[in-house]
Amino acid sequence: MLLARCVARTLAPVVAVTLGVATLAGAQILDAPDPAQMEDAPDLGYRAVPNGLQIPDGMEMGAPSSVVWTSRNHLVVFNRGPHPLMEFDADGAFVRAWGEGAYIRPHGMRLDPEGNIWTTDVNGHTVTKMNLDGEVLLTLGTKGQAGDASAGLLNEPTDLTINAAGEIFVLVGHGRGEPRLLKFDSAGTLMTSWGGPGTGPGQFDTPHSIVVDQAGLLYVADRQNRRVQIFDDGGEYLKEWAYKGLPCGLHIDADQQMYLASGFAGEILRLDKNGKAIGATGQPGKGLGEFGEAHYMTMAPNGDIFVADTVRPGLQKFVRK
Repeated sequence: MLLARCVARTLAPVVAVTLGVATLAGAQILDAPDPAQMEDAPDLGYRAVPNGLQIPDGMEMGAPSSVVWTSRNHLVVFNRGPHPLMEFDADGAFVRAWGEGAYIRPHGMRLDPEGNIWTTDVNGHTVTKMNLDGEVLLTLGTKGQAGDASAGLLNEPTDLTINAAGEIFVLVGHGRGEPRLLKFDSAGTLMTSWGGPGTGPGQFDTPHSIVVDQAGLLYVADRQNRRVQIFDDGGEYLKEWAYKGLPCGLHIDADQQMYLASGFAGEILRLDKNGKAIGATGQPGKGLGEFGEAHYMTMAPNGDIFVADTVRPGLQKFVRK
């Protein structure tokens, strides 16, 4: 590890934050921000800068949960405030907001191969597909009703991805619901599912993020098991990668380079083809470029990185040094 990252690991402030505490059976208690969860990786070559978002006077952005960079060269922030979807141009100028009243607890957000926006409402138990104008094209589940996918319901959807064939893969189970990976056809009809609670291959404990690569392989951030599991599109377990921290958000860029937002480690990791961290930036803390929880991330075409932090609410931006 480079000296700068060793110093950061030693000096990063730690604040005890307990999340997800509940009395229900199976509810989870998350770790606090913890420098000991940081991977031994060289500096990624990025530095933190102010995010530059120009939020209009009188308008509030809640805790950012996820972010995407659209084909319009705009940034969309999915947040837990009164305006759940907030859109900004490449210079940070506010464009519009939408989704008011539509969500209970925003969580994940993705783009499909056609550029449509998909969102997950973890407590509303729905997945929503919309075009870039915000028109809803498809909804999976029923708002406010948790249940089994075979009955047309979802239970705590966290994230999703869409492959080249248009098939939809949805993760469910954020501490209360049974953790599974659901596969739907492009029309939203359930095809199959796999998973269940546990630590063995193909089992999950809070499946939190999912991406698909050009070969069609699925990568699942199995957060509380501190690993990423890899499957084919039929659910066959292939292998897994282990981490010190809690894998929260996966991202694959246009060149098929994979990145991982490592929750309470407060890091953004660049991964090689074997899942090894080959670069890192960020740390736990309260300052610029520091996190309560690195949740989900996206990248602009110029390589700028934007990371949603749900614990110390804010959107962090990193640029190349």
